[in-house]
Amino acid sequence: MTVFTLWHYVTADAASAVDNAGYFNGAADLLRPGDMILVNADIRGTPANGMMVVAANAAGTVDVTNLTPFGTVNGD
Repeated sequence: MTVFTLWHYVTADAASAVDNAGYFNGAADLLRPGDMILVNADIRGTPANGMMVVAANAAGTVDVTNLTPFGTVNGD
């Protein structure tokens, strides 16, 4: 059985900074590979919204995937 946790994270940091290995090291005791993180990044600039997945958490170093964006098309 695969179990994951869904997290939400809001930051003024750019998505390209958030997806760097080590960014989430402060939460290494909470994050497991496969956990999903809904991310609202760069909220004071050009917001980027989407999902990242914890790819690895080894020896306290957390690595997440690049942002998979949500809502990239608006047909209005």
